This record gives sequence, C-alpha cells and structure tokens, in this order.
Amino acid sequence: MPTAPTPVRFDGSPLCIEDIVALARRERGAALDECATFRARIQAGADFLDRVLAEDGVIYGVTTGYGDSCTVSIPSGLALELPQRLYTYHGCGAGALLSREQTRAVLATRLTSLTQGYSGVSYRLLQQLAGLLQHDLLPRIPSEGSVGASGDLTPLSYVAAVLCGEREVWNGKDGRPAAEALAAAGLQPLKLRPKEGLAVMNGTAVMTALACLAHARADYLNRLATRITALAVVALDGNPHHYDERLFAVKPHPGQQRVAARLRADLAADRPPRNEQRLQDRYSLRCAPHVLGALEDALPWLRTLIETELNSANDNPIIDPDDLRVLHGGHFYGGHIAMAMDTLKCQVANLADLLDRQMALLVDARYNHGLPANLSGASGSRRPINHGLKALQISASAWTAEALKATLPASVFSRSTECHNQDKVSMGTIAARDCLRVLELAEQVAAALLVTVRQGVELRLRLTPGSTLPTALAAMQQDLATRIEFLDEDRALDATLVELLAAIDARAWALYD
Repeated sequence: MPTAPTPVRFDGSPLCIEDIVALARRERGAALDECATFRARIQAGADFLDRVLAEDGVIYGVTTGYGDSCTVSIPSGLALELPQRLYTYHGCGAGALLSREQTRAVLATRLTSLTQGYSGVSYRLLQQLAGLLQHDLLPRIPSEGSVGASGDLTPLSYVAAVLCGEREVWNGKDGRPAAEALAAAGLQPLKLRPKEGLAVMNGTAVMTALACLAHARADYLNRLATRITALAVVALDGNPHHYDERLFAVKPHPGQQRVAARLRADLAADRPPRNEQRLQDRYSLRCAPHVLGALEDALPWLRTLIETELNSANDNPIIDPDDLRVLHGGHFYGGHIAMAMDTLKCQVANLADLLDRQMALLVDARYNHGLPANLSGASGSRRPINHGLKALQISASAWTAEALKATLPASVFSRSTECHNQDKVSMGTIAARDCLRVLELAEQVAAALLVTVRQGVELRLRLTPGSTLPTALAAMQQDLATRIEFLDEDRALDATLVELLAAIDARAWALYD
C-alpha cells in the first residue's frame, strides 16, 4: 500500500516553490510544528508585543490608525477592535475570484512568513491558518484591488475575515458562510489580537503565491516547448545539427546549452548529416535554444527572488523577539516579485511567439518542405473541401498576439495612493496576474502546436516509408496519437484543445531531467 506524501512542515525553516505548488495542488498536506521550541519562539514575539502595549508604547497599527492615519492615537479601550476594523474596511475587492489552487498557495505563503517569528502573532493564529489548509476551507478572494505595497491588503482581508468566521469560503461552485464552514470542521472563529490583522494582511502573500505557481508552470512549459520544437524539426525535415555540442560550447549560456542538449538527444543528432540536409533552417528552429534558453537561464535567478520573498518576514512593523525591538519599515513592498513577474511574462510570451512561428512554417506549403497545405490529411476527391489546421493557426496567432500585448511591465505603473502615504507602490500583484494570463495564453498556443506536430510528424513519416523516430520522440508521438485523432477530415478541435490543456496542467509528460 503506497505511503501518504510527507506533509509540508511549517516550522520557520525555508520552503521552496515546489512545497507551495504541492500544497496548492493538494499533492501534499500541511503540518504546523508543535514542538515546544518553535511554540516558545512564536510566543516570545507575542509576549514582547504585550509588554510594549502594557508600557503604553506606540506601535503602528496597534496603538495608531492605519496608513496615513498613523498620527491618530487609538485609546486603549478601542485598540482590541482595530484588527477587525482593518479587514472590514478592506472588504472592497473586485474581479474574478482566485482559484482554489491559487488560494491554497496564498494561505501557505502567508503561513510561511508568519512562522519566521517576527510578526508578533500568537500560535493560535498559526493553528487557524494551518487549519484552513488542512480542512480545505478556502476563502473566496477577489483577485483585484492590490497595488502591491503595504502588502496585498484587500485580497488578504478575505483571509483575515474567514479566520474570524466572516465572509465566505468555497463550496462547490458557490460560497458558504465562513462561520458555518468553521463549525463543521470543528474550528472556532478567531478573535484577532493586537497587530494580528496587520500580520495577516500587510504582506506579499498573494503576489508571492501566484509567483510560485507561475514559476512552476513556466518551467514545465519551457520543457514542453523544447519537445514540441524537436517534433517540429522532424515534421519540417529540418537539420538536427544546429544543436551541435561544440557549437554551443562557444556561446556557453548554461540554460541555452541545456536546451540544445535536450534537442540533440531528442533528435539523436549525433548521427552524420545527410548529403541533402539543408545548410540552415529558419530561425524558429535554428535559434530555438537561444529563445528557450533565455527562459531556462532566467528561471534559477527568478527562483532566488521568489523563494527569498517566500521565506521572509514581510509585514510591518517587525517584532524582533531577540533584540526586543519594534522595527517600523516597508517589508510589505513587493518590488522583487514585481520584477520577477514582469521578467517572466516577457520570456513566456517569447516562447509563445516561437511556437507560433513554428506553426506558421508547418502549415504553409511554401515552407514546410513537401507537406500538404494546412497539414490536411484529406486525399483524393475529398481534398478540396478540407482545410486542415487553417483556423487553428489563426487562433494560435490570436493567442500569441494577446500574450505579447500583456507584456507591458506592471511595475512601472506605480500610483500614489492613500493620501500619498503609499506614494510609490510595486504593482507586484498585477504583474503576477498578468504573468499567469500570459502563461494561460502560451499554454493554449502549446496545445495548438501539439495538434500541429502530431499531424505534421505523421504526414512526414507517410512521405518517407521505413523511416523511424528517435526513441523519445517516438514515445511522445505515440502518446499524442492516443490523445489526438489524425485529421483526415475537418472536425472541431475545441474539445481536443481542452483535453490537451488539462494534460499540460497535470504535467502529463515526463520531460527531460
């Protein structure tokens, strides 16, 4: 009997992108550390905060109003109401709701930050957040309304409210009152302590969670685009020696070299070139390692930015239980995530454009080296009324254009908000949402290319009886043939695309190392 996957442990130790993604996809559960040492560290911050309050210390958002209202002193008799006020007046989100996967990532990301021990929260708050993950009680979070500095205040207000039994959680396609859902799970609504409203809301959890998901999708999509490129080379009867190891040794970008090595292995390019081999293919084949390699080289750097943010204390003020200091600053600012997402969406859009150019070659009888126009499989008297992949190429071009249009960097669109207190903001959450949209469009282009290369390779093999595919490509082509019926007569392809997109989302193909 298979053993259950080890849960992701929240104990203040660093987590990685894969931990957040596994939790978001329900491939692993969540476990909050219960050991005395960890609990004592969390309690130390809460106790220090209590001492400062007892001594009439001034702490932003605890004994003062919020934002530009920090000059307003809060009477001690009203201070306990302040956290509830914070999530209440920030209940003004709009737009599409975050998906369940995205919401789990948000909960896990916020919990990761709070377990660093610099937020002055109680262990009880951490338990409640972990409980939402463990019982899959997911706040219904509007995706729009954050400028990405002073944290993801408005979207995270929906997390804070649900912790306290207010607003709604997901229930099928609809919502369910949070108080009712908590009770059904055996959880009691939380009463937030001083600073805990800020601790939940005043951080970069939404943008960082979306960045984790975006990074994982981009990594898989880049690998898939490499395999599609190899199949496109076969379908176009291209020259596999463009990916020669010695050639790439003289321009040694590591990611570019990895992509070239994958293509070389897929195409078994160690064989001598044929006499009739074309000297140079068009750029969308010949320069594929340079396009995909740029993304491959960016991913490790982007991982560093995302995981540093993930494992940081990123609210305000910071409660230092070691040096017994309250530090007022701006760690809620999402500039690094904004930069990461603006960078990633540009690279992913370039990937989509590369695949779109490959498709344009594949369907055009002037450039596809002997294949039928639009890769139609029709023959004889049926050929004139069949149009093959003509419309699919139009759709792929539309998706590519929209992806390219969405690459305008969000981070340069800072707006002065909140009485000029938040006068320079990151727009990191908008950048992350943009990046996910570009990924969605690029995955649609990839799905179209899977249909295209499956058809093109089959037609090429029929033109060259007795020819065989290298091992990895033969396995991929065989798998695609089970998912995509050969197009010998025109048919609607929308259902096929939906199935292929689900396969991409499920990481259905094991691709490279």
